Amino acid sequence: MKKTAPCTSFLLYLFAAHIALIYGCGQSEYQSATGECCPMCTIGMVVLRDCVGDYSTACKPCSKGTFMNEPNGLEKCFPCKTCSNEQGLYVSRPCSTINNAVCEVMDGYYCADFSEMECTFAVKHTECHEGEEIKVPGTKTSDAVCQPCPEGFYSPLGVNCTRWTDCSVKDKVMEKEGNSVKDVQCKPKSRRRDGLIATAILHFCFLFFCLLFLFIKYCSLSDKTKHKKNDGNHRHGLSKPIPETSHGSSSVPNLPEENREEDTIPP
Repeated sequence: MKKTAPCTSFLLYLFAAHIALIYGCGQSEYQSATGECCPMCTIGMVVLRDCVGDYSTACKPCSKGTFMNEPNGLEKCFPCKTCSNEQGLYVSRPCSTINNAVCEVMDGYYCADFSEMECTFAVKHTECHEGEEIKVPGTKTSDAVCQPCPEGFYSPLGVNCTRWTDCSVKDKVMEKEGNSVKDVQCKPKSRRRDGLIATAILHFCFLFFCLLFLFIKYCSLSDKTKHKKNDGNHRHGLSKPIPETSHGSSSVPNLPEENREEDTIPP
């Protein structure tokens, strides 16, 4: 009996292999290299050893950086996807032993290459130049579209076109015309400058006449002071100095004739 058991097992193995070759394996089985139908490994695992006789399939878990998301009869796990910032992608869901990583397009980029409905490479949105504006904003799946600014508008950054400033609203006049990149330059109206100049002249004239008036008044007060001094001298009996004679002696004041005659009569 002990000798017939191995023969029986071998016959059963050949029979199973024959059935597998003819009819194929079941839905949850895989066919090994020897043609035997073995139970599949579950998700997150792969085959370590195929089933043999009474021994079922031996499985092992996926290592870090690999995954297996379906029942299988494979010997290696799938490598996880890499989401590179240099490709305009970032990881929205990290890789695990049962799921691959999920990449998303970075802001300011759009997907330029799809593989199995997933983006594998993204490109930065087109940047509009000076004098242009964004006509259609970029999305995750399409690039931005630019258009030039119309006449009377300007855009220094290439984002939005802004209408030229209306100088008349600010009571000014245009000094320099604008273009698609720069706004117009305004300046105050000339009459306003003339008004300022006229005001300055009036202030100067007013100041000049005030100083002139003060000067004339000062001179008038000086003359009055001199006249008062002269009147004071006459009131105190001051006379002119007596002139000298030709002989160098002091002149005698003219006496009345009577006195002169008395002086001539001898004693």
